[in-house]
Amino acid sequence: MKQKNVISGLAVVAGVAAYMLKDQSNRQKLKAYMQNAKEKIPYFSEKQNKDSFPVEKAGNPSPQDVEDNKMVSEGSMYPVHYYDKEKK
Repeated sequence: MKQKNVISGLAVVAGVAAYMLKDQSNRQKLKAYMQNAKEKIPYFSEKQNKDSFPVEKAGNPSPQDVEDNKMVSEGSMYPVHYYDKEKK
């Protein structure tokens, strides 16, 4: 009984959506609405703020930064071996 109600509900939603989207102006409105919704969600936004990443430390480790050096020393050697193998 419950499955029948779900299927009926989905059929009604699909029918209403098909009826509403048969008009070109409604399709354009929906497309604009979806684009605006995507821009509001940071994960889907194409205009992500790249300045928020900590690039000032990337690729330039400081010998005085003990915690960072400790983390690197505990790290995996896989990238080093991979790079060496690719270089040869």
